[in-house]
Amino acid sequence: MDWLKRMNNAINYIESNLEGKVDYEKAAREACSSVYSFQRAFSFIVDVTLAEYIRRRKMTLAAFELQNSDVKVINLALKYGYESPEAFTRAFQLLHGVTPTQARNTGVELKAYPRISFKISIKGVFEMNYRIEKKESFRVYGIERIFNTVNDFASNEVPKFWDELLTNGEYDELAESSGNYPESDKGLCSVNAICDYRKTGGATFPYMLCVVENPKSKVGKYKVVEVPASTWAIFTTEQYEVNNDSGKSIQSLNERIYSEWLPTSNYEKVDGYDLEMYYGDGNGKGHCEVWIRVAK
Repeated sequence: MDWLKRMNNAINYIESNLEGKVDYEKAAREACSSVYSFQRAFSFIVDVTLAEYIRRRKMTLAAFELQNSDVKVINLALKYGYESPEAFTRAFQLLHGVTPTQARNTGVELKAYPRISFKISIKGVFEMNYRIEKKESFRVYGIERIFNTVNDFASNEVPKFWDELLTNGEYDELAESSGNYPESDKGLCSVNAICDYRKTGGATFPYMLCVVENPKSKVGKYKVVEVPASTWAIFTTEQYEVNNDSGKSIQSLNERIYSEWLPTSNYEKVDGYDLEMYYGDGNGKGHCEVWIRVAK
């Protein structure tokens, strides 16, 4: 329940600052979370990015003002944090399908997006399989890239990162550095992923294709991350076709973690070091485990 309260505190901040610029770091602080974790939770629960929600709310309020006052478009643009009337007009027309001037006409159809609030919702009887494990600290190493939380959640930049490394040979090189140790661990792949393991400034987050360090590892040129001893909640996706629909399965699982499990469990998410552990059966099928740090 505390988690829901904090998310609603963040919405209160956002709604109070729609006139002007919403500070993502302040919103995240209201949720007692990092910018990355807050935006991730928001997008999974609401099914739109935080940036898109804010844009929709600003344009909803702007439409109300246009229809009920003589306010000038340039003044509305400044009021809602746009640098020019042209930028404001583009955003307005993208949502409503008409220009701000046309929105004043009687009978024009506009869109209204209401303020959201977070609450527990009973969504059915589909079970969620998870386990809680305590693990000592361990190290991973790999290839890092920094992404923008404002845009990259919605632009498939992370899957593109995977595709790039698979295509240019860096994925295979990283996998070979593991020394295939252990040779068999329930089909665990050599290369996995970790994100949000260090602060990268502003509305950004780090994401790394990584290998768990072991006695046979050849770390060499790769960046090393120390993962602290933690209690982990570990969730498993449904089986999927490898290299086909893994992203969809992971997305669906994360949505359920944030919208169903976290609000009703006795655990709070601890920010940082989110892991994706990939498994394959050797016959084109696989599944992924999503690891999040938790505390009671």
